[in-house]
Amino acid sequence: MVGCIHGDEPAGIAVTRALRRLPGTPGARLILVDELNPDGRRAGARQNARGVDLNRNFSVGFRRSGRRGETFYSGPRPFSEPETRALRSLVLRERPTVTIWFHQHLNLVDLSGGNAGLERRFARRIGLRAVRLAPLAGTATRWQNRRLAHTSAFVVELPAGAARPGLRVRLLAAIRALEGHRARSRAAGTRRPAAAF
Repeated sequence: MVGCIHGDEPAGIAVTRALRRLPGTPGARLILVDELNPDGRRAGARQNARGVDLNRNFSVGFRRSGRRGETFYSGPRPFSEPETRALRSLVLRERPTVTIWFHQHLNLVDLSGGNAGLERRFARRIGLRAVRLAPLAGTATRWQNRRLAHTSAFVVELPAGAARPGLRVRLLAAIRALEGHRARSRAAGTRRPAAAF
């Protein structure tokens, strides 16, 4: 779970930090990245310290765009940034079956190319609509869903501002339910993303 990839979209950090304080689910492993972009977060900017939009810097569908500091600057090549290389290493080493990437401000769950049924059920549980947004060049979810078989990486677009307490409670409950289902599936020898939870 990645709480913040764009420095000016930090609401997911409250979710990852709250999850860290809860007791773990037996048989499940939760990997939490509060901030993939600490420099951008500190500056209140979408981009990292080198002016790159990290969510345009992954290799699948990469297309060089913009200039340093522009909103959607992709960087000079895929994985040119230390943050995206670090995340790539983590994902390839851990091979998560489900990854949630928090963004803002669209107030929806993006059907990002993973297990659409799982993504729709997650959206219902947290009270957000599920929408298939147009695919963008070089995004983390496109890369992860293409690179790892039997994974589901998707985007939760939180509303603007701080994560509201009611939504945060629903998110924690949905993540715990998903976590518990994954633990039961793993115990049964299943490696596919959760079909139901």
